Amino acid sequence: MSEEKSLNFLEEIIEKDIAAGVNNGRVHTRFPPEPNGYLHIGHASSICLNFGLAQKYKGQCNLRFDDTNPSTEETEYVDSIKADIQWLGFEWSNELYASDYFEKLYQFAVQLIEKGLAYVDDSSAEQMADQKGDIGKAGTDSPFRSRSISENIELFAAMRAGTFPDGAKVLRAKIDMSHPNLLLRDPIIYRIKHVHHHRTGDAWCIYPMYDFAHGQSDSIEEITHSICTLEFIHHRPLYDWFIQQLGIFPSHQYEFARRSVSYMITSKRKLLQLVNEGHVSGWDDPRMPTISGMRRRGYPAAAVRQFCDMIGVAKRENLVDIGVLEFCVREQLNKSANRVMAVLDPVKVVLTNYEAGKSEVLIADNNTENEQAGTRAMTFSRELYIERDDFMEDAPKKFFRLAPGLSVRLKHAYIITCNEVIKDESGNITELHCTYNVDSKSGSDTSGIQVKGVIHWVDAATAVNAEIRMYNRLFTVEDPANAEGDFKDHINAHSMELNVHAKIEASLLKALPGEQFQFMRKGYFCVDRDSTVDKLVFNQTVSLKDTFAKEMKK
Repeated sequence: MSEEKSLNFLEEIIEKDIAAGVNNGRVHTRFPPEPNGYLHIGHASSICLNFGLAQKYKGQCNLRFDDTNPSTEETEYVDSIKADIQWLGFEWSNELYASDYFEKLYQFAVQLIEKGLAYVDDSSAEQMADQKGDIGKAGTDSPFRSRSISENIELFAAMRAGTFPDGAKVLRAKIDMSHPNLLLRDPIIYRIKHVHHHRTGDAWCIYPMYDFAHGQSDSIEEITHSICTLEFIHHRPLYDWFIQQLGIFPSHQYEFARRSVSYMITSKRKLLQLVNEGHVSGWDDPRMPTISGMRRRGYPAAAVRQFCDMIGVAKRENLVDIGVLEFCVREQLNKSANRVMAVLDPVKVVLTNYEAGKSEVLIADNNTENEQAGTRAMTFSRELYIERDDFMEDAPKKFFRLAPGLSVRLKHAYIITCNEVIKDESGNITELHCTYNVDSKSGSDTSGIQVKGVIHWVDAATAVNAEIRMYNRLFTVEDPANAEGDFKDHINAHSMELNVHAKIEASLLKALPGEQFQFMRKGYFCVDRDSTVDKLVFNQTVSLKDTFAKEMKK
């Protein structure tokens, strides 16, 4: 009997709330991304957590876009975020936007002014920074803190009407300029931004700050468990203060630790640099840690979910080995990906005793790990391609592949023996002349010959040319975000290498973008969206084994 998985600390909180009848036992979470970039592996953890908790406790999870900073937000990012969540296998209960609540949030701000808890400040950013003080040093009141309620209401209305330029005034909460938590030292809750908004157009020129919009949006939606990452733990008292002063639904914030992944950067600002400076081809470059990049590379959604489940939920941040993610990818693809044959560095084999012009059809299993995968037909004829490194002219004693005088089995086909090596004027091997044993056909072998090596191949007569994009980790150091110097100094110059000489079996002509395969003995690959009928393009998803550490030591 399998051991039942223990609850994480958030599940313990939720189950305690349900048992106590808090919010009538209702569970309502939300995923609130800012649409200013593409989602990455860190967001995947948050998605799986918020949507997963809602599923487990038969609750709801809202998708709410935190679109309060129009200068960095675009509809493109909104669309990509929705596509990523659906690809991961989740559906939101409600699609909402902080901009849905702009009028309501404005009225909340007016309420604070009317209670003497907010004021319009004309101070510059530098002056406000000086007023705030520091840890262990109390701040000083702004000279505008004593403005009357009526004057603040009038000025705030004028801010909304567009009377003032950007930066001329802000609205600040009036809390405590000596509070030990600097975030409660009269934080800014509204600023002026004459910027076109992706949804509201030019209807607004003042926008709420994150700390004012976030908790109030949670409250409006009656979110029961507002789950954030650990860097927001110091924001929680401000979150609670606004809700308490406004007397609205008491949503509550909980924090869990980020899980960074080795050899990855997850700062949106830094990822944007990589895109804008051309270090990668775009947000969905297969080397990027974005969900769209992982999807394009061929990572199964189930593997990403499995990874998020494996790393779990904790209160302490740590760096997760990327090998854990790659393990999940291999485990999922091993079950789902059909096996095919592709020769990445081809050398021609001519079977001198095979009748010229003859061809036969061999039947191969698509995936022995999946009984439902079926079989496929492969052609076999006089001329074939094998991998160049499956042949060695001067082979050591324990070399069990092809060499002069040695025999090897061709997967799903026959045993062949190398008799002659053909070279060009420069000494490069151009062909291998071999013979095949007619009685050694796989599945009906009566030859009695025993060979230790089995190699893959493709039929030269029907082989298809393909471009293979070989990928490795984008950075050469384990923790590029915290490495010495500029993070871009650690970009791996060999993170992508093109192979335009590959030969693949003809069955792949029908493969569609996104389809995943195991190239036997080489790794897992998927069809890239750049692929066409005339030019097949495959991305390497992951190798069969982790070779990165060994390569970096060379």
